[in-house]
Amino acid sequence: MSRFGKDGDPELIHRLSRRGMLGVAAGTTAAALLGPGAPPVSASPGEKDGERGRGRPVLPRGRLGIQLYSLRDKVTTLGFAAVFAELERNGYDEIEFAGYQQGSAGPLTLTRLKDLARDHGLNPIGSHVGYHSTNPNAYTFAQNLDRVLDDAQALGLPHIGTASSPFRYGTTVDAWKRAAEDFNSYGAAARRRGIKFYQHNHAEEFSFATDKPQVRLYDVLLAETDPDLVFLEMDIYWAHVARHRFSKRADGTPAPFDPLRYVLRRPDRYPLFHIKDGDRDETVRDGYRMTDVGDGDIDYRAFISAVNRTPGGRRDHHWQAEHDNPADSLSFARKSSAHLRSLRENDC
Repeated sequence: MSRFGKDGDPELIHRLSRRGMLGVAAGTTAAALLGPGAPPVSASPGEKDGERGRGRPVLPRGRLGIQLYSLRDKVTTLGFAAVFAELERNGYDEIEFAGYQQGSAGPLTLTRLKDLARDHGLNPIGSHVGYHSTNPNAYTFAQNLDRVLDDAQALGLPHIGTASSPFRYGTTVDAWKRAAEDFNSYGAAARRRGIKFYQHNHAEEFSFATDKPQVRLYDVLLAETDPDLVFLEMDIYWAHVARHRFSKRADGTPAPFDPLRYVLRRPDRYPLFHIKDGDRDETVRDGYRMTDVGDGDIDYRAFISAVNRTPGGRRDHHWQAEHDNPADSLSFARKSSAHLRSLRENDC
């Protein structure tokens, strides 16, 4: 058996293992965002008086989060303040940045951005920054590491990461080992600042190396990155897509894997998660069609409950709702909050 593990199983995890988006012009209010008749959020079902739902909420208290990429259309027109007011109104606790500018809403400083989040009861827990670019002045880890980390510190972020895949050097095992070396260096630099570096997956990370088609590239990333320096943010939807797309090797031999099993083997490596949903559809390449959270077929009650049962699970993990291209981003945020806050652990 390869030292990378069997059938995509991360047996050697211990070894082999988005700046474009603040303040809104005076007079802009959350009501302008919501439109007429949009109700304010109330306490989570069962949290206020225990009358609805028999068990604890699946999401730990204070951990209802959202990736701001899902709301980029509103951030870049209305600004962060209006968006944050909407998120506060709908019970959100945490945010993950996908850039620190707000387009036509006007410029603002990182200090002001941090204050706005605090004023709306939102805890910034991470941010997505590019991995590398051919532009030497690009705002990426490879080109501007110190600036990326300076900004993360200014915002008080506990995590800073990238949603870029580790394909910088190619699709071979050695290419991913080189990318892992980069990630280890970013993780070491972040650790010196008291910050955790992380990588967010899409589906392709779970594909197979071109030189060793029995090896799943995600297993190389896990094995070759230092678990004390490099952490993972599992996008659960894209991991389910990968489970569909990469369930067989190039020669047709079965290679099934379970995204949850990766997490349960090393839950300490997965502080962050993206919750996006999908309708199962075998007729499309991905096997799923992306939907609003709660409208799809991914069993988040079971997934989050299982993670909660790991040591420190309810304390150590953060959950961000996301949709890459929602039809209505504010409606998406409202629906996601309502759905996730309704899930109760003992309804499984």
